[in-house]
Amino acid sequence: MSVSLTFPDGSVRSYAAGTTGKDVAESISKSLAKKAIAVAIDGVVRDLSDAIEPGRIEIVTRTDPRALELIRHDAAHVMAEAVQELWPGTQVTIGPVIENGFYYDFAKNEPFTIDDLPKIEKKMKEIIARNQPFTKEIWSRDKAKEVFASKGEGYKVELVDAIPEGQDLKIYYQGDWFDLCRGPHMASTGQIGTAFKLMKVAGAYWRGDSNNPMLTRIYGTAWAEQEDLDRYLHILEEAEKRDHRKLGREMDLFHFQEEGPGVVFWHSKGWRMFQALTAYMRRRLAGTYEEVNAPQVLDASLWETSGHWGWYQENMFAVKSAYAFTHPKDEEADNRVFALKPMNCPGHVQIFKHGLKSYRELPIRLAEFGLVHRYEASGALHGLMRVRGFTQDDAHVFCTDEQMAAECLRINRLILSVYEDFGFHEVVVKLSTRPEKRVGSDALWDRAESVMMEVLKTIEEQSEGRIKTGILPGEGAFYGPKFEYTLRDAIGREWQCGTTQVDFNLPERFGAFYIDHNSEKQQPVMIHRAICGSMERFLGILIENFAGHMPLWFAPVQVVVATITSEADDYGREVAELLRDAGLHVETDFRNEKINYKVREHSVGKVPAIIVCGKREAEERTVNIRRLGSQNQTSMTLAEALSTLADEATPPDVKRKAAEKAARAAKVA
Repeated sequence: MSVSLTFPDGSVRSYAAGTTGKDVAESISKSLAKKAIAVAIDGVVRDLSDAIEPGRIEIVTRTDPRALELIRHDAAHVMAEAVQELWPGTQVTIGPVIENGFYYDFAKNEPFTIDDLPKIEKKMKEIIARNQPFTKEIWSRDKAKEVFASKGEGYKVELVDAIPEGQDLKIYYQGDWFDLCRGPHMASTGQIGTAFKLMKVAGAYWRGDSNNPMLTRIYGTAWAEQEDLDRYLHILEEAEKRDHRKLGREMDLFHFQEEGPGVVFWHSKGWRMFQALTAYMRRRLAGTYEEVNAPQVLDASLWETSGHWGWYQENMFAVKSAYAFTHPKDEEADNRVFALKPMNCPGHVQIFKHGLKSYRELPIRLAEFGLVHRYEASGALHGLMRVRGFTQDDAHVFCTDEQMAAECLRINRLILSVYEDFGFHEVVVKLSTRPEKRVGSDALWDRAESVMMEVLKTIEEQSEGRIKTGILPGEGAFYGPKFEYTLRDAIGREWQCGTTQVDFNLPERFGAFYIDHNSEKQQPVMIHRAICGSMERFLGILIENFAGHMPLWFAPVQVVVATITSEADDYGREVAELLRDAGLHVETDFRNEKINYKVREHSVGKVPAIIVCGKREAEERTVNIRRLGSQNQTSMTLAEALSTLADEATPPDVKRKAAEKAARAAKVA
């Protein structure tokens, strides 16, 4: 009996039954066999020692992107072995691969500390240097329980009991040490390499249940090459410096407190930034979208109709009147259940439905800066990035099927233009296609995905390759396919922000329709779109991207006028008033402090420009400008300074609009 394999180049070869992945690699070349760490059959990664099955085969080496998960998985096992060598009697529990690394949970009488990590790393390197092979055995349930019980591994016995009947119990050895594991693994510990680092320790309840014992979790990261590890550690170091929560305190922008978990307390400077972002977005929508506002609290019946009550209820906040709670027996009390809106779309459908709509009016574009509330677990809350109350720069386009492609392209141009204005030039657009659980007929999905696929091609062509595109199979919303826009920030991190989603669900559920050219009712296509997504999160991204050094046009305080001596205070006041007249946000600092102290303090507050005035400047009607991040000062006349700073304080969209207006005027002339 033979096994037929198809190779990446399309060639087909037959091998004897029982041939392993390693055997196949050796049949191609000895050098490939040395580099091989695993094998993939029809895309599923397996141990090199596994007998092959018919299908499409790929030999996986350390340069393959799929190798990274294997490296991290094997590093976790080596960490567990190192811990048990150093501290015999420690129980190992679970150790999965996570984004950028791995962790393992341990049961130890005295929890680990950060000081233990270098010792564990040293022992891990010793184990890796032994280059012990990973080997697999299949055990019976009874044998596994008996062996782990005899070793005092009570948590492993629990894990064995949790494995469904009929599933193989795989035991992986690395030398004499072994663990219960689904696999796969590389061929040996030596293939892990030394590009790893243990990062931190934390407490973790067994199986995430606070009623269970507390374990110690050790986190690590591992990479294929040392330069990849160095790059990642540099990003972490930069990210810590740029943490928007830290910068938010230094810049006096916002705070959080326990009485309002997951909602932002905006300070005046932070609110000024929020309003600047809102004003910018309003200007970008002017003349194209109609801004509306739907209620924040709506009867639960509306959310039942929309489907959110069934699909999304665990993420929603339900409310009743306080009187109904305190007087449950009062028949006059309004006992209806309401919900704080988690999204704006059902409200916009109600606005669209109000009054008869003709095909001649389409597309209708409704926009809202809507405050929404969604429940997030307290442990998941993270500054502005993950909150329970936030503002969506949300919009919904109601159009005909024929208008769908043009509207998606129009939205794309707007989204990319906004990102450009904020300095994001590296953008990836991916199309998320139909998930397994969905609403709408296959014909509707076929049509929508076909249109959006063509739009995606056009996006890439029009950007001349500058915008990268891709497909996310099965990642669409339950109600329709969507585009996801991901930004790359100044230190290389990716942030998914904008979306464009086609919806078959809500127009049908709410009975939305328009009258077509034959005077018949037709269901509109509903396109959801967001650019910032969460305005709060987008501000957090901007703060971290710029490390608080905001462009002058977007800074909450654009200029501080500071005097060297009290003799220059009157001149300083005049300079500040002239700057305010030019539309800038200006503060003054006439304190009896040394100028270097003042400059240092305002630099910590990330003020983009500090104007320094002394007696000579007052006499000559000049100023010295100190830019954030620079030790140098630039001297210029007061008129030059006013003109320069006023120009920098003009938002890019306003400049663009003025240039377009001037160009039109020149044509007329």
